[in-house]
Amino acid sequence: MKRIISLILAMGMAATMVACGNSSNNSAPQAAEPTAESAAEQPAPSGQDGGNISAAGVAIDQIILGEDYTDLSAEIRFKTHRTDIMDTILQGYADDFREMYPNITVTYEGITDYSETMTTRLSTPDWGDACMIPTTIPLTELENYFHPFGATATLSEDYNFADNRAFGGTTYGLPSTSNAQGVLFNKAVFAKAGITDIPKTPDEFLDALKKIKDNTDAIPLYTNFAAGWTMGAWDAYISGSATGDPDFMNIKLPHAKDPFANRGDGTGPYAVYYVLYEAVKRGLVEDDPATSDWESSKGMLNRGEIGTMVLGSWAIVQMQEGGPNPDDIGYMSFPISVNGTQYATAGADYCYGINKNSSDEVKLASMLYIKYLVEKSNFDYDQGGIPTVKSHEFPSTLAAFDGIDLVADAPAKAGEEDLFVNINVDSEVSLNMDNQHVISIVEAALTGSATLDDLMADWNARWTASQQKYGAGA
Repeated sequence: MKRIISLILAMGMAATMVACGNSSNNSAPQAAEPTAESAAEQPAPSGQDGGNISAAGVAIDQIILGEDYTDLSAEIRFKTHRTDIMDTILQGYADDFREMYPNITVTYEGITDYSETMTTRLSTPDWGDACMIPTTIPLTELENYFHPFGATATLSEDYNFADNRAFGGTTYGLPSTSNAQGVLFNKAVFAKAGITDIPKTPDEFLDALKKIKDNTDAIPLYTNFAAGWTMGAWDAYISGSATGDPDFMNIKLPHAKDPFANRGDGTGPYAVYYVLYEAVKRGLVEDDPATSDWESSKGMLNRGEIGTMVLGSWAIVQMQEGGPNPDDIGYMSFPISVNGTQYATAGADYCYGINKNSSDEVKLASMLYIKYLVEKSNFDYDQGGIPTVKSHEFPSTLAAFDGIDLVADAPAKAGEEDLFVNINVDSEVSLNMDNQHVISIVEAALTGSATLDDLMADWNARWTASQQKYGAGA
């Protein structure tokens, strides 16, 4: 897959750029000072001077897993959004890790409404020891909550998207996996509906949904509206998938004039939300979105009771395992073409983070466990995602994206790292932060209370006001 290989090269370049761009920024946090007890009790990593590296200050790339710190004793309280696999797959990882580090215990706590709940918990220092970092935390504030993994430029040599949760040249979170953004579909349903070509534009996709409604008993597009977080997932498509431009999200959007307006060519953020609005308005979704059920939807798609769902590549494996027909699960790029070419946004999923307020021993234990999860557990591959370690193979589930240009969002320019977040929060549009703005699209389409143009005009007005507040006008 030549395009995927090109993406990996681009990732390294982007990570290097952000590190270099911030090299003069003096706000990068320093490694925590070692306590006399922790420094004395732990052996130094192989090839390192134990007098210069403490248990709390060692970078993740300096550790040899299974050889360093094998006598460390600690208990890690790990917060996760993966409630569906917490007692099975995740517990299996913890048990396997304990064979290498018998004195380290990992205790998972699953949180259903993860982003909102975890954001609130982070306001207190003793929230736990490790977690999936909520995207609600601005990059400029990462150092206030999380312990550093190491220098971004160095980590980017080995890890994809090491710059995703980074600031000032320091990385505070490593991806649990990374995703390509596309659309799940049932191949058997498409065949029965008479859909012979994969839709490549919004209107082609809506026409395909109409064929599913007319020719099958399947729900054309399942919104999973009741789950809430599935609504926010639509925001993931408005950058690379909708524009083909790696600079759109973090560099151009903060300065763009009326970025949510209809471009008239089936591209851009408007085109993404148009697909959702029109599908709901035309009755091409579940009869009562408020009663949809996330867990049930996996089996429904697998059995051919659902035609399509708009979710990242992480969901492929879950749908394949949801019933007896794994081979019927297909994955395609979001139906937008830019000058005849299709693109797909690619980027980090939730990133692992470590509580800066935990003890030195627990910080180190958490880093050891996260290194195990990233390098040894195979979690990213098994979930059908882009591996975090650059040298690891891609899963076969991403073969469908051969010929599709994968686009990684470029980091913000130096000095503007928090500009997008400031405008996004102040305007209350809240892209990739909460679900209400997308929920409002479904509600308006269901009730006819507002057109999509009305909603987008409101977003643009609020975006413009916030741009002016932060001196970022077009």
